[in-house]
Amino acid sequence: MRKIRDVLRLRFAQGLSQRAIGRSLGLSTGAVNSYLGRARLAGLSWPLPEGLDDAQLEALLYPPPSKIATERRPLPDWAAIHRELRRPNMTLSLLWEEYRAGAGAQDGFGYSWFCDLYREWVGRLKPTLRQVHAAGERIFVDFAGHHMEVIDGLSGEVRRAEVFVAVLGASSYIHAEATWTQSLPDWIAAHVNMLPASTNRPSTAPTPIWRCITGPQ
Repeated sequence: MRKIRDVLRLRFAQGLSQRAIGRSLGLSTGAVNSYLGRARLAGLSWPLPEGLDDAQLEALLYPPPSKIATERRPLPDWAAIHRELRRPNMTLSLLWEEYRAGAGAQDGFGYSWFCDLYREWVGRLKPTLRQVHAAGERIFVDFAGHHMEVIDGLSGEVRRAEVFVAVLGASSYIHAEATWTQSLPDWIAAHVNMLPASTNRPSTAPTPIWRCITGPQ
């Protein structure tokens, strides 16, 4: 429980990011996110209530599983969740936290069960495009669409950088790097840097055709 207390203190009192908290305490970012998620569901912040000992804190963060039958538990609106996942930076973890803070606050599904049920629901949808990727056959490339800020350590100048991403189809192995622009020279240079970093060289790289057009044809 000591590390959970430290996570809450560093997050709510010091305002550190989850990544910084993980480095400070020797925890993975996933573990930090899990602790903070459980704290939100339990209505805990920092400072913790006076007199709250470790046993009480553990009972709040890790309550015993509900004995209510599956069919009687509150079901999420899977169609709404499916739509929300199309939004940038939205994840099943965030949607599960919203579910547990609302309709599923008392007897809702745990995170892993929630994910399994969602995948089962998605599996019943009519497939529009199903692809089977052979290992090492294809790598998919494009700019992410989101930008990142790069700060010059000497001058303090802030520049905006693009994020190039390449994903192997079968393994989902990712290569990502920052470039200053989406221009053709930066696009080609990112591919040149990508190939030595890939453990398996793909035989093809499906490329958005519009990135290869430099002018009227």
